Formats: sequence, structure tokens, C-alpha cells
Amino acid sequence: MANLSTLVGFLVIIFFNVFAPASSASHPVEWSLGKDYSSLATGKSFAVGDTIVFNYGAGHTVDEVSESDYKSCTLGNAISSDSSGTTSIALKTSGPHYFICGIPGHCTGGMKLSVTVPAASSDGNTGDGTADKNTPVQDGKTTPSEGKKASPSASGTAVLKPLDALVVTCVVALLYALALS
Repeated sequence: MANLSTLVGFLVIIFFNVFAPASSASHPVEWSLGKDYSSLATGKSFAVGDTIVFNYGAGHTVDEVSESDYKSCTLGNAISSDSSGTTSIALKTSGPHYFICGIPGHCTGGMKLSVTVPAASSDGNTGDGTADKNTPVQDGKTTPSEGKKASPSASGTAVLKPLDALVVTCVVALLYALALS
């Protein structure tokens, strides 16, 4: 009976490790006039599931806008807007995301931020040989990595999907339990 308890405990731990949500990062942004947001994202990588947390005082907003509104600092067409002082934006989709302050003159004064979230393929890679969390961002836009990238299949590393990993883990756990019997 002790072996069965050990097996069940082991399987529960493995289940939560395999099916737990992927870790996500939080990216704090001090949102105010006089900061250079064009270089804020330099060296940072973003992934679907990450959160950008804007912290700011009264007299500012965080507006998510289209690319054209971002480039022209057009106000009034926000996809979403918040003025609470702490705005958390979950990056739920890949692609570019554009943010401006919706107070007149603030966007043209530099309160604008652009980040790009790389697309993930079914194997957890961006499709170009780099992992999601390893895409550098510079001046608010994704930049290519230096050097030639190896394809995921050429790397020699096997990647298991969660269900495959669970099956392999169950088989190993069962064999382990039988060996203890």
C-alpha cells in the first residue's frame, strides 16, 4: 500500500509539472514624461502570457492603440484605456502591441511604447530556431539575432508535448513502483 501511495504522490507532482501554465514574466514600466521609451524594451524579450505593468501618477493614461495611431499619436481611438495609476496589460497574442499616453501632448512628448511578441509554433519555438523568451527587442521592435540559427530538429534536443511527457512519466513511475514491489 505504501508503494501505491508513493506512486500516486509521484504522479500528482508530475501532472502539475507537466500541465502547470508556462511561467510568464512581468515587465514593470515607470510611465511618465521625460523617459525614453524607445529604448525601454532593448534587451528584453516578451512572450504570450507576459504582463506589462505600467506604474504612473495622476494625469496620465495607458491607451493600447493601433500602429497608425501609435505612429501619429492620434488620441481618441484607443483599443483599451486606463488611468488607475497601475495598469497591467496581459500580452495575450503574438505580434506588435502599441501603447501611448492619452493626455494631449504626452505621446508627442515621448510617452509611447511598442513591444513585439514573437509567434510560437506548436513546438514552443518561434519558427526560426529561437525560443519564445529569447527574441531580443530593441527600440520597441523585434530585431534579428546575430549569426545563423540552427533549426529545432538540427539541435539534437527532443521536445516532448505535454501529453507525451505525461505518458512517458506514467510508464516510468509504473516501472519504478513495480521495481519497489
